[in-house]
Amino acid sequence: MLKHNYDYIYRGWNWILMGLGLATPVTAVILSITLLLPSASASDQLLHPRVSAARSLLQAQQGCPVNFENLNYTIITSRCRGPRYPPNICCEAFKDLACPYADELNDQTNNCATTMFSYINLNGHYPPGIFANECRDRHSKRGLECTDAQSAPHTPTPDSSSAATPTICLFFLSLLFSFFIYSTTCATIN
Repeated sequence: MLKHNYDYIYRGWNWILMGLGLATPVTAVILSITLLLPSASASDQLLHPRVSAARSLLQAQQGCPVNFENLNYTIITSRCRGPRYPPNICCEAFKDLACPYADELNDQTNNCATTMFSYINLNGHYPPGIFANECRDRHSKRGLECTDAQSAPHTPTPDSSSAATPTICLFFLSLLFSFFIYSTTCATIN
């Protein structure tokens, strides 16, 4: 079935390109692949978890202003390892990763905490709730306390939707290639 769909797309592009005098298999394949590639923002939306229904009824949450997808998770994954997951090492690694984003993570109006924990579990395959259950400062009612060194200012990572996606770049590259082929074909005919 999948081969049939690609064949159909290839024949369609070949027919269009023949009408333009550009019927080369390379051009048809490039245009077909360009249209079939998913955009980066679509995959980004699939990986971000949804807010629970109970919380969304109480307040509408905004998206997270920090792009946690491209964060360096080796800060945790290189130090916090199973099967025992030593709390002192794992919690210190977690603080090193999370403290620069403490303001965003503690903001109840966004989904930053949920998003970051999803990416931590995705990259480290940790048991559910390991950091929430083990990492608590005994002297604080607010949870983990970050030192000034851990809370060093960070530069926000740009949102992936603002960057040019590879699909758009490939599309314009294939369009440019098609016009180049067309112009050289016309020049050799005249």
